[in-house]
Amino acid sequence: MGNFIKSEENPLKYTVIKPYKESHISIRDQGICASRCENKPCTYYCPSRVYCWSDNAIQVDYMRCIECKACPFGCPYGNIEWHYPKAGYGVIYKI
Repeated sequence: MGNFIKSEENPLKYTVIKPYKESHISIRDQGICASRCENKPCTYYCPSRVYCWSDNAIQVDYMRCIECKACPFGCPYGNIEWHYPKAGYGVIYKI
């Protein structure tokens, strides 16, 4: 994972997100993250930094999600469950 660099710039500074009270993202099995997933790629490829490794588990900050839907495809173990947020919530697009 040496090719990835985490920037300190806030990736959400131009994004408006209206979070729902329940997460639309979940980890299917934290044991897979802890024992089989060596590099924790979700902590790198998510452009809005939804995932972080803390306390021997992947923490999911769903309120940061920009709905790019990269996470289910980027997880090498298919261990991320992702659904669109409830209608009226999530990223707010203004024309």
